[in-house]
Amino acid sequence: MGQTFAKGKRSQAISDRSGQAFPYTEMVKEWNGSLVHISEYEPKHPQLDPKVYGADPEGLLNARPQQPDLTSSFTLYINNNPNNLPNINSFSMAPSSSDDIIGTSLTSFSATTEIGDVTVEIS
Repeated sequence: MGQTFAKGKRSQAISDRSGQAFPYTEMVKEWNGSLVHISEYEPKHPQLDPKVYGADPEGLLNARPQQPDLTSSFTLYINNNPNNLPNINSFSMAPSSSDDIIGTSLTSFSATTEIGDVTVEIS
């Protein structure tokens, strides 16, 4: 048989928090084991039990990089200064073979510019 305890209708208990005497029937046990009066009770703060989150996903299983597209080409669009504006702080590219090369595939490129006394040539 289980143990039976007295109800404690007229009993007094000492609070672990304040040290004051309160009716035994109004005492509650806190999460840390302290016996305190109902008016002194403080629930456990949620930050004391942080949520456990799973790890971040790292990558795809059996992932393969995309193969380079060797069939694509670079298309060059040229503005040959159609309004004959002065070339201040800009440059104009003149095609060597034809003035109508819009949409032509670029196979080679060369440019020359001057910065002060220095000439830079890219080819």
